[in-house]
Amino acid sequence: MNESTIVETITSLFPNVETTEALGFTFFFYKSERNFPFATFVASDTEHDKFSDLDRPGVYRLNIGVSKETFESLFGAGEVDASQYDFTALDVVMPHPEYAAYHFVCVLSPESSWEQVKDLLAEAHGMAARRYERQGKEG
Repeated sequence: MNESTIVETITSLFPNVETTEALGFTFFFYKSERNFPFATFVASDTEHDKFSDLDRPGVYRLNIGVSKETFESLFGAGEVDASQYDFTALDVVMPHPEYAAYHFVCVLSPESSWEQVKDLLAEAHGMAARRYERQGKEG
């Protein structure tokens, strides 16, 4: 999959997804809520994010915000030791190299992990929808 395929897949799988592009990222939001994306896509290194060596051909990273419970079921409770992960490894769900404290996971160029990634995206999308509804937004 490439950027256009990922964006198209996420926006077709889940209702009311809107995207914004900025700073080399594609941000996925629920409806018009723009404070907290439920997922992001990045296809190249940036000045402040070189963790995953994304300048390799065909390599991109999908970042997904999940619940604390899901995050802990994947990586254990407490602070994640980033030194235990190879953030350049392809197709492995890992804690995000910078935003693990906010329960973000990441995966580089998912293929065999795609079913797990879809489940994580579904959870993140559902959390964003509930947050949107709690805020009493219309439309």
